[in-house]
Amino acid sequence: METAVQNFNLYIGGELKPAFDGRFFECLNPSNGQVVACAADAGIKDIRSAIQSARTAFDNRAWSGLSEDERGSFLMKIARSIRDHAKELADLESRDTGKTSKQTTFIDVPTCADTFEYFGKIRGMSDPKKNRVAAPVQSVTWYEPMGVVGCIIPWNYPLIMAAWKIAPALIAGNTVVFKPSSWASASVMKLAEIIHESGIPGGVINFISSTDHAVGSELVESPLVDMVSFTGGTETGRSIMKLAANTTKKLSLELGGKSPNIVFADCDFAAALGGSMSAIFMNQGQMCTAGSRLLIEAGMHDRFLDALIEKSKSLKIGDAGSYQTQFGPLISSEHRDKVRQYVDIGIREGAKLVCGGRIPPGEEFETGAYWEPTIFTDVTNNMTIAREEIFGPVLSVIKFSTEQEAVKLANSSMFGLAAMVWTQDLEKADRVAKQIESGIVWINTYGGFYNEASFGGYKHSGFGRELGEEGVREFMQTKHVCLDRTPGGKPLVSGWF
Repeated sequence: METAVQNFNLYIGGELKPAFDGRFFECLNPSNGQVVACAADAGIKDIRSAIQSARTAFDNRAWSGLSEDERGSFLMKIARSIRDHAKELADLESRDTGKTSKQTTFIDVPTCADTFEYFGKIRGMSDPKKNRVAAPVQSVTWYEPMGVVGCIIPWNYPLIMAAWKIAPALIAGNTVVFKPSSWASASVMKLAEIIHESGIPGGVINFISSTDHAVGSELVESPLVDMVSFTGGTETGRSIMKLAANTTKKLSLELGGKSPNIVFADCDFAAALGGSMSAIFMNQGQMCTAGSRLLIEAGMHDRFLDALIEKSKSLKIGDAGSYQTQFGPLISSEHRDKVRQYVDIGIREGAKLVCGGRIPPGEEFETGAYWEPTIFTDVTNNMTIAREEIFGPVLSVIKFSTEQEAVKLANSSMFGLAAMVWTQDLEKADRVAKQIESGIVWINTYGGFYNEASFGGYKHSGFGRELGEEGVREFMQTKHVCLDRTPGGKPLVSGWF
């Protein structure tokens, strides 16, 4: 049975409205190329309207003037409504992005709701801090919202990243202009409708979908925007830094990764095998934290690799909407072409292709953006496939002999977002984790993201943090208020001249 194509409008100033020029763009299902939905295609007039709406709402204290309890109550209401619309959101995100139904149902939508709920309950982030200073003054640090925050996300985790940015920004008292990727707008624009139903004051949160790159640039460059929080590729992050320089606005950048996954010979074999599969093949490898460099200790290299290849070849590839599917399509045919180019480069540079590396055979794969799980061996750390972020299901396997070599290989990258360590020797695990240059290290697991714990990268993987108390503070600025308490009210400075 075909599902009706939905049209999604922009959300500006508390109103759901079409783009100024009436344009829409199609959201395509990467499983079959069919149209999932149509989203309003915003232009410069629309983004300027959204920015002005957010600016007015902030300057009028329509949101920051509310207490944390009052702001939190809206976030809690949004969380409940997300759960009420869970099936619709999960189906929409699966069809729009190629994520398996299992993932959107059990990970993406629940995580989105949980994040709004967590930050809806967090308290005390705006409480002033008294500073102990050796002077007769009352010194207090106030925590205040940044103002208008522009949020831009890629296409791989639209609902989760929307919650990661919007919820902490709002509880901190900011107003928001949010722009999803045009490759994954449907579920986010449905979220806009859900947020609209919460009754949140107009202008506090605005959603802009667009295919026009100038719209994103306007959001970054506008002097009415005080901060930009961006998740995406490192090259785009650098461009955003340049655009933001003219207004010296604050940036938070979560960028690319080439995460090392270190498997020691003393690991729990089954756990490490399954975890390594998830680290590269979950969401078809389209993850900034993907464990795309698999470092295997020499003593177990062949055994582990053989098991990994066998397990990878058994994955059921198919339509993301089927609950039997374990491995869906990539986001688009254009992105699949990029992945194919990297596979060709790997072969030319001397890596050995031992699994996948092609479009799956069969008529059912002709209309979608499918690509087989791909594994290379005989990879050296200076090869292109080991250095550059592919953002797809391509694994580079590298052999190591010693703990020191593993750490050196892990850190020999311009990225530093995440790392994994598999060993039953917890002292060794702790020792290695301390030496790895990345914002998160998972030991004997993968993908543990928690609302209570901060997330972000080192080096070219960006700066700033999301989630946890640090994630709220990222959207705040500090003000030092100093009150003189000198007996008699005559501080030294009053008689200096």
